[in-house]
Amino acid sequence: MVAMDNLQMTSEKAQFSLSAYLQEHQSLVEAALNQAISVVYPEKIYEAMRYSLLAGGKRLRPILCLATCQMAGGTLEMAMPTACALEMIHTMSLIHDDLPAMDNDDYRRGKLTNHKVYGEDIAILAGDGLLAYAFEFVAVNTSNVPAERVLQVVAKLGRAVGAAGLVGGQVVDLESEGKADVSLETLNFIHNHKTAALLEASVVCGGVLAGMTGEDLQRLSCFSQNIGLAFQIIDDILDITSTQEQLGKTAGKDLQAQKVTYPSLWGIEESKSQAQQLIAAAIAQLKPFGDKAIPLKELAHYITSRTH
Repeated sequence: MVAMDNLQMTSEKAQFSLSAYLQEHQSLVEAALNQAISVVYPEKIYEAMRYSLLAGGKRLRPILCLATCQMAGGTLEMAMPTACALEMIHTMSLIHDDLPAMDNDDYRRGKLTNHKVYGEDIAILAGDGLLAYAFEFVAVNTSNVPAERVLQVVAKLGRAVGAAGLVGGQVVDLESEGKADVSLETLNFIHNHKTAALLEASVVCGGVLAGMTGEDLQRLSCFSQNIGLAFQIIDDILDITSTQEQLGKTAGKDLQAQKVTYPSLWGIEESKSQAQQLIAAAIAQLKPFGDKAIPLKELAHYITSRTH
């Protein structure tokens, strides 16, 4: 019986195509994002919001949310408003991150950054508009989900993006620029907040929408914190090893800004090893969910194998 179970699991894994899964879910997310924001008066702000929101990208955060909700027995329809909101929040962070007052970057996803096209004033407002609309979008468009779950999602999104999450991580990141004595503890704080917090919200909110509670949500939290740090380690490596064309943004920015990164502390090979260990620890958290977790497991592996 055990042999038959193993054979079935192997068969199901063999049948799962990550590339097909990503393509299908990216298309669904792109269509939903395109419908989410119309251009009305004053046109410039809506055009600026759409410019960055629809500029492409992996759509990893929305897809993680959708995958988790499905794993937990929910539907794509239940999770899509939150998935779109996550991408709006992420896009806001990129628009603001690229501003001259922050990372001062000219390119993002292979295109000119928002402030290079619309000016710094409109770029700031486009980010603000996306952030505010993200919460409205969840509250207004989520259907067939109990109100208390939607409230939980709104609270988790707020915490992930605020001073206890992304904003707090960005502050410590800015304060650490040019300092040679930044510790591993500080670096982990930066990226647990700046990068992992929104990835964690993506996964956990998917579980919340489908009705997960307690220990199951804690497992999702541990899973996503680990993949969040692994994601950042790979980002740091790619900043060193990739070209601008491959990255879609300026390469070598970390070195130029005198930022302490994981490769600067560990070297590239040890950084790769640490990322693999984090992914292994993440995947171990999914064991109780069985074959339903295959998409999440494959997405975790994708994080460390990507080239841009």
